[in-house]
Amino acid sequence: MVRQVRLALKVAKAGHTGTLDPLATGVLPVCLGDATKVAQFITEKDKSYDAVVKLGVETDTLDAQGKVTDTRPVPALDAALIEGVLAKFRGPQLQTPPMYSAVKVGGKRLYELARAGEEIERAARPVTVHALTLVDFSADELKLQVSCSKGYFVRSLALDVGRALGCGAHLKALRRTRSGVFTLAQAVPLKTLMEQGLAAAQLLSIETALSELPELTLNAAEALKVQHGGLVETAHPDGGPVRLVGPDATLLAIADVLHGRLKYRRVLNPAT
Repeated sequence: MVRQVRLALKVAKAGHTGTLDPLATGVLPVCLGDATKVAQFITEKDKSYDAVVKLGVETDTLDAQGKVTDTRPVPALDAALIEGVLAKFRGPQLQTPPMYSAVKVGGKRLYELARAGEEIERAARPVTVHALTLVDFSADELKLQVSCSKGYFVRSLALDVGRALGCGAHLKALRRTRSGVFTLAQAVPLKTLMEQGLAAAQLLSIETALSELPELTLNAAEALKVQHGGLVETAHPDGGPVRLVGPDATLLAIADVLHGRLKYRRVLNPAT
């Protein structure tokens, strides 16, 4: 995807902000030029998805592209039963990444090990499901909307919900509708991009991409120190990352605040 965008727009630098499974569609923010410097901060933001869960069939990849590993009858469903199960998967929790995933363990992607026939122990990771909504259901399918933290696997949710219902399941379809501040309504189809290019108005600024981060406005003297990577003390509460902006509202850097001092993650407008 990144290669095609780079060629279509004739830019030297481009980078994505979080992979999508081959099965999935939807929002994939791509950073161009200097914006690649802030890709990591976009990747860390929350995501939202529309998901279709197929009940009664489990696969090795946990989605419709995998090999069937188990089939079981689906119980009679009603909204109350499903809601009771979904309630268990809302809020902060620990989730073990699936073997077929891009997570690295020991320097190798898990999917590389899985394709070689290996299965290894994976540490559960803290994630948060901010919202999990039942949109519709049939005798053997659930349509869900999910809002979650980064690193959350909706494929694993599909399996877990299916097993909680006693029948197993896999993810039939997935569409990412939001990634950080970027929404499906803002997205440009790849086909359109390849054929027509991209209008300037369709590009979003670095400032917009990072608008969810807290902002810390600096005076002229502090801004100059930031541009030189110098020490700046602040009364801003410890934490981060925060956006550092100059008195003219120019975005200067991304930093954490540690013990009352700025610790730079990325200086965007260094002094020349």
